[in-house]
Amino acid sequence: MSFSPPISAPSETVNALRDRGYAVLDRAGLSALVGIPAAELDSWRPTWDALPTDGYLRDGGRYRTRRHSCFVVEGDTVTQVPHRAHWQPVEYNALHGGLERWFEPMTSAVVEHPEWPRLLSRLAACGSALKGAQPWYVEAHQFRIDTTDGIGRPTPEGAHRDGVDFVVVLLVGRDGIKGGETRVFEAAGPNGIRFTLTEPWSALLLDDERVIHESTPIQPLEAAGHRDTLVLTFRAKGFQGP
Repeated sequence: MSFSPPISAPSETVNALRDRGYAVLDRAGLSALVGIPAAELDSWRPTWDALPTDGYLRDGGRYRTRRHSCFVVEGDTVTQVPHRAHWQPVEYNALHGGLERWFEPMTSAVVEHPEWPRLLSRLAACGSALKGAQPWYVEAHQFRIDTTDGIGRPTPEGAHRDGVDFVVVLLVGRDGIKGGETRVFEAAGPNGIRFTLTEPWSALLLDDERVIHESTPIQPLEAAGHRDTLVLTFRAKGFQGP
């Protein structure tokens, strides 16, 4: 059984984030919020077919491929910074925290696309509306979770916060799988919600200080099943580092 996501209108995105710590947009809503036609977003999807293997999985799995790049967003200005490691403290990632993880950078097909700065700046504007206008230090992750091992884990670390201020999870697509349910819980309360994102370029926006989140494992319905996401984290005052 899967539960439908609680879709917000683009105009209500920030209010939803303020009220409950998260907001969900469908494909049309995301397109309207960021001002990018959905067909332009679709043009990036083939780049998920060429992601290098994640060699840092401490559970021994082979189910994740990824790329990672970093940016600073100040208003409408988006600047890619020199390539750097992804790092999280163990307080936020008990499985992979405390480890400098060097992933291959995202390709020019995405980061030099004319709509890429618009995507980051429009989403950063939601963070500024929520937490005040400021430069945002953004880490972008392209993920593919597949069923090579019979099961794939989108969040092998379990329910977690990312140690940032604002998180956006964009579902790029899913094919030949079951599972991959999204779960969002209050960080300091009893309430939670569960739903499954299925529409390409639907999005989950999270106030990382108020909620924790996870996605359940995926299993194959057919050979070569996979789930693709673009995860963007926005942090004030600098990137996380040792």
